[in-house]
Amino acid sequence: MNFNLEINKEKCIQCGLCIRDCMPKIITFNENKEPVSIKERENSCINCQHCLAVCPTGALSINGKRSENSQNIEKEFNSEMILNLIKSRRSIRHFRKENVSAETLEKLKDMLDYVPTGVNNHGLFFSVIENKEVMDELRKAVNDRIIKIVSNKAIKPIAKTFERYTDAILKGEDIVFRGAPHIIVASTPKNAPCKDYDGTIALSYFELYAKSLGIATCWCGLAYACFKYIPGLKSILNIPRTHDIAYCMLFGYPEINYTRTTQPEKVPVRTIKEIKIKESFWSKLFE
Repeated sequence: MNFNLEINKEKCIQCGLCIRDCMPKIITFNENKEPVSIKERENSCINCQHCLAVCPTGALSINGKRSENSQNIEKEFNSEMILNLIKSRRSIRHFRKENVSAETLEKLKDMLDYVPTGVNNHGLFFSVIENKEVMDELRKAVNDRIIKIVSNKAIKPIAKTFERYTDAILKGEDIVFRGAPHIIVASTPKNAPCKDYDGTIALSYFELYAKSLGIATCWCGLAYACFKYIPGLKSILNIPRTHDIAYCMLFGYPEINYTRTTQPEKVPVRTIKEIKIKESFWSKLFE
């Protein structure tokens, strides 16, 4: 990435917010109190664009991104509606046999540009099946392989993962994909700083935004197991060799709708009121 910081001097009010909010400390004031970059630190830029987003007058452009091409942020959000969205989220296993509209699919895919990643490492890769006929082909490919695996005594460890589903699959039940017309598979670069979490965080955002659009989702551990353990399936989704699958999510229009939220048991939350360090071998080692 070629670092490029531009300041519109007519708009800049010299507030210093871009300097304060630059995590790698690349920006500083020059002798005229104008924001400039520190040349030897430019390679530290992670392209988070915080400086662009925080500038109150839109005076700053960074790496070809200009403030006039960004949306203004709403000052207030309806927190009760957001909480209701979270409370009403359900794992759906009954989907209508129809494709999600092209317009909604584009909205879902465009949203993925904004999911957070560790150290702003935007190396995530998403495989999306947008057509139920293509999904049916994947269903058949996976089910055929599962049946072959459980019949093969030479690969008992893998076969054991799927053996309890064999009878249902032989009866034609779609145990893995639950009749969903679509799937999204998130993959992370093997060398990403937070590769164990980025993909599932992204799918959490996808899930809630999908819910707001009337689209049902289901976290699919069985599909994840299939792609992880069954040879050849990863290549079907064109996942780069440099990436590992993080997780899978089914989605589509729901065949059933829920009327009310559930009433889960309270999870334990402990407030830490003071910090007490107990003496140990390790604490003494770092004295």
